[in-house]
Amino acid sequence: MFGDTPLVMIEDDAALRAVCDELRKQPVIGVDTEADSFHHYKERLCLVQVSDPERDYIIDPLVLDGLDPLKEVLEAPDVAIVLHGGDYDVVSLKRDFGIQIRSIFDTMIAAQFLGLPRIGLADLIGRFFGYKIDKRFQRHDWTRRPLLSEHLDYARGDTHFLLALREVLGHRLNRRGLLEAHSEECTLLEDREWKRKSEPEQEFYRVKGSKGLSPGELRILRALWNFRDQEAQRLDRPAFKVVPDPVLVKLAEAAPRSDGDLHKIVRAKSSMTRRYGAQLLEAVLAGVADESELPSRPKKPRKQGSGGANSGGPSIDRLLGPLRDWRNNIVSEKNLSPVVVASNQLLKEIARAAPSTLEELKGVPGIRQWQVRSYGRQLLQVVSGVPAPAAGKRKRRRRGGRSR
Repeated sequence: MFGDTPLVMIEDDAALRAVCDELRKQPVIGVDTEADSFHHYKERLCLVQVSDPERDYIIDPLVLDGLDPLKEVLEAPDVAIVLHGGDYDVVSLKRDFGIQIRSIFDTMIAAQFLGLPRIGLADLIGRFFGYKIDKRFQRHDWTRRPLLSEHLDYARGDTHFLLALREVLGHRLNRRGLLEAHSEECTLLEDREWKRKSEPEQEFYRVKGSKGLSPGELRILRALWNFRDQEAQRLDRPAFKVVPDPVLVKLAEAAPRSDGDLHKIVRAKSSMTRRYGAQLLEAVLAGVADESELPSRPKKPRKQGSGGANSGGPSIDRLLGPLRDWRNNIVSEKNLSPVVVASNQLLKEIARAAPSTLEELKGVPGIRQWQVRSYGRQLLQVVSGVPAPAAGKRKRRRRGGRSR
């Protein structure tokens, strides 16, 4: 599958500097990362894979003093960085090493723009190059050393084909006039950042099923969550592997006071009962006795422009139907993904704002410049109630004049 392409392992700082000096001369490289979120309490990057036209590299950040030489490469404006579904890579490299990737070409976004039916990396490699990618190690513990040959093959497979895939998809984007739109989407990807979903005192609200609990049950859930979080940190394990969310919710609802009550929820002979039975009961009792005020539930940040003054236009429901019909016609005619043309969320924002000019349309949260350029006037016609012309049809040019 990899032919004669050599694999270079980078496990010391001098080697990293030497390799990055060479990578800095390349016009384009492929990049991917592997992390350990399924095996440890705190997520961290465990591998960085890089491919250039001649070699595949696997960089081991766990044994290096840092990735400053790689930072210089990934932030260079004249080195194109090929990613696949790069949100996670962008966010993780920024969070762990302060690396701000620039000049991104994302192959998954490209596949979406082209309306391909399957956009996973393994699917694209199989479709265009005929190779089957082994998925066994998607949830491997990448902190474990030594790395076996099968692990290395899996890791390098994520970048080995990226440069060739960029050529194939880039050509198709160009042929269909989508390169500029794809480039804008990739530029927006550069600014993604890791953000805490809630404040520390609100974390227990993230337990799935918490929305249906009463205030008293929420206090029990909070005590159970605090116990689980402390134990997960102590063991360096993901919290869901200590006590799963559904068990926390059942305990909060039932509020068991004895071993017998507990065993109705968690089997008496289970490893969870043996390890944590007494502590779970203690947490439940602490929650029952807790009379402190609950923090407010974290809310999703309101998008700028949602609600407010623009809400007084045509009703959202009345506009959503015609907007979806317009979007679906474009999707059918041009074989694009609905999310690419206009996501349901974007259509809701347009319906809420009810723009009457291109300038107002540009202010709709989430809309892209390329969408305004490509579909702006059609969208305004839909919003105003004037039937939009069929996509692809041009107005007949008047004799002696110019079409606008």
